[in-house]
Amino acid sequence: MDGIEVKITNYIPFVGMAFLVLIVQLIAVAMSKPMDVNNFKAFSNPDDPGNALVWVAIIFVFTGFIFLVIKMNQKWLIQAFILISVGWTLAYVFYALFSVFISGDINLVLTLICSIGLTAALYKFPEWYVIDITGVILGGGASAIFGISLSIIPALLLLVVLAVYDYIAVYRTKHMIALAEGVMDLRLPILLVIPKHWNYSFLLEKFDKEEREAFFMGLGDAVMPTLLVVSANFFVKTRAYSFPLIGAINIPAIGAIIGTFLGFSVLMFFVMKGKPQAGLPFLNGGVILGYVAGSLIAGSPLY
Repeated sequence: MDGIEVKITNYIPFVGMAFLVLIVQLIAVAMSKPMDVNNFKAFSNPDDPGNALVWVAIIFVFTGFIFLVIKMNQKWLIQAFILISVGWTLAYVFYALFSVFISGDINLVLTLICSIGLTAALYKFPEWYVIDITGVILGGGASAIFGISLSIIPALLLLVVLAVYDYIAVYRTKHMIALAEGVMDLRLPILLVIPKHWNYSFLLEKFDKEEREAFFMGLGDAVMPTLLVVSANFFVKTRAYSFPLIGAINIPAIGAIIGTFLGFSVLMFFVMKGKPQAGLPFLNGGVILGYVAGSLIAGSPLY
């Protein structure tokens, strides 16, 4: 019985992480319409494939910036930049959310209170649950913004390119692992954290133990596949089902959600072996296959 209990306990963090990814996707779908109504879009022409290349270029530049700052031993610059970006993005999310119920100055005041307050809490007390709450709101909002800004073809192109890049960065050059290890001690919402036991404290995490007390996953691994979920739901016009608090979700988007978690399950199989894994080849591959399956079931065009 003890052996069975240990095995079940080992799987709990993975179930918890899957739940957080699902919350990010549901928030993104729910927020896509308010984002569109407020014209919160990253690109003016969602059909332009060049949008995907612009995003990849931004990722390369940001990665280079982080490595340069780490080499200069000026990590506070990374912390300041990300906290400002977090507060800015949260402002878009809260403003779009509150605009469903209120408008004008009241919306602006509430937006400032919530976005600044949550960013301040993140800076002063970056415990794992503060990181996760901020991360799912941030991830859901960012996914909504970029999902409605990229139609199917640019979204697919972006996911394929990033899956290849993630594979190279983790398994070949290994610079993604070095980057993650270089910024984890800043305790920023660039990752999601699921403890392996309830008395775990992210504030006390030393990041130097071979066997860590929590399961970590980059926030980008939740955001990237969610882009296609939102894009499919926003741009593909086909039969949809309505869900409370979330809104209508069409069959291709539902297929993409299911595909995400099939890819997640395969990823967790390899993570259980104890080595760092590139998440996007599995997650992006799963969401693309799920989207294709959902489109075929719905009888809708793939693009």
